Formats: sequence, C-alpha cells, structure tokens
Amino acid sequence: MTRYRGRFAPSPTGPLHFGSLVAATGSYLDARHQQGEWLLRIEDLDPPREIAGASDSIIRTLEQLGMTWDGPISYQSQRSHVYEEALEQLRQQGYLYDCGCSRREIADSAVVTEAGSVYPGTCRNGLPPGRSPRSMRVRVDAVTSRVQDRLQAPLQQQLATEVGDFIVRRADQLFSYQLAVVVDDAAQQISHVVRGADLLDSTPRQNYLQRLLGLSTPAYLHLPVAVDSKLAKLSKQTFAQSVTPDDRHGAVIDALRFLRQELPDSPHDASRDELWQWAIEHWDITALPACRTLTAPADYVAPS
Repeated sequence: MTRYRGRFAPSPTGPLHFGSLVAATGSYLDARHQQGEWLLRIEDLDPPREIAGASDSIIRTLEQLGMTWDGPISYQSQRSHVYEEALEQLRQQGYLYDCGCSRREIADSAVVTEAGSVYPGTCRNGLPPGRSPRSMRVRVDAVTSRVQDRLQAPLQQQLATEVGDFIVRRADQLFSYQLAVVVDDAAQQISHVVRGADLLDSTPRQNYLQRLLGLSTPAYLHLPVAVDSKLAKLSKQTFAQSVTPDDRHGAVIDALRFLRQELPDSPHDASRDELWQWAIEHWDITALPACRTLTAPADYVAPS
C-alpha cells in the first residue's frame, strides 16, 4: 500500500463527544495533509451498547462540522460473512478453539496485567468434561509483539504471558473488536491508523491476527485520550457532553488546541472551510503531546 488511506471508525453508542472529535480531527488532518483518502466506518458490532439513531447523529455532526470522507460509509453490521471467513481461516490453521469459561471463572483464576486479564488456558486443549462452547479464542504463540507508534513510546508485549489466548467471538456470538478491526482495515486497504491511545494496548493482538491471516500492518498513531478531572475517559458512561456544530466551529478549534496545533489569527472569524484548510496545511505531528491522556476542556465533561 503506497497511497495514504486513513479512517475514522466510531461506535454508535451515543452522539459525537469531544473525545471522538479529537480522534476524528487527528485522523482527518493526518490523511488530508498527506493528500490521502479518509474513510468513515461505523463499528456497529455491539447492539446491546448501541443507541438508536446514534449512527445518523454522528454522521450528521461530522457533515455539519465540515469533515468530508471518501467513498461510501462502511457498516460492520453488514460484514458478518467476512468475519466468519476469517474465523474459518484461523480454524483451518489450528489457531481457533471453543472456550466454555464464564467471565466469573476467568476472573477467579486469571492473572491481571496492564493489558488486562490473562486467560489461564483452561479450554486450550479441549473443553473440560461437562462444558459447553461459549466463546471462541485464538491460540497465542510464545511471541513478542512490538509496536512502533508514530507518537507514543514503543510498546513491547509478551502475548502469551501478558494477554493469553484471546476472544475473537464472544459468548453472545458477537464478533470481537480485535477481529473485526483487523479484517476491515485490510479490506479497506488502510495504510495509516490514527486513533485514541486507549487502544494502544490492543494493537499487539491486532498485529498478531494480521500475521496469522496474512494481512498487512498499517502505521499507527495513538492520540492522547480526552479525560475528565477524575481521569475517566469521556464516554456515554461518564456523561460526556455532545459536540454541537453550531457554535462557530468552536469544538473544532478546541480539538486543535487539545492536539497542540497552530491556529490562524482570529480562528473564530475564519469560515469553516478556511479553518479546515489552515489546519490541513499546518498539521504537525511533532507538536502532538506524546502522552496517553489529557484533560478535556470543561465544556465537554459532565457537569459536577
């Protein structure tokens, strides 16, 4: 892949909030600065967490903010057959197995690391007597996965001891994020991924799946995650305020400031298109703060 292709891939769990706008802004500017393409993918794989109308709300807000994408919008909910094919490939390679463990059982026996709970391998060599299949896991080799991020410090992860065999299909039969994002990035020929640093620790697992499935690995840039004063990530659960596009592009200006980007003189006086053109021309990844979290402006966090 020689041409730059980036993407923004929100989950429709609510309206666009400031944290998602930061990720959208960073990925959009990185793509446009390099005369690349920017795609929009709706990651609607988890119906229990989704809010009715959220996809349309996010799309409408991006349009009103002046962010334009290339090609049609992709919806993960329409791609189950592709994820099934990936699972079958893993099965044929001997890397996929059924797991009968519940969350409580895993919590009782797992070792907890920075990357999460390490699955103890209970069902690795077959379901124990009396167990029924629940989820599907991918077998992890004793390999070291290294991530050279364009912003964050290099990450090294021993998958077997820090993660263990991980889920690719959940007990509720929904496909995992790790599997779907790998398959979709490859299908859309994504060359560069710009997203929040909360996903950095997931990247080694994605790299591992890319290797097993024979897929290319994009270049990664993990932006600081917007958090509130208690260091909680902005989300529906933390009652993050929705971004409104009718305030003379104040939200975009706040996102640019959050990312430490240079602003034009009197940015509120610029038209929407003039502001984006300036931001594209002056996009500077060396100015980005190389940290995993940053406090969001007070206007976008839940009222105390």
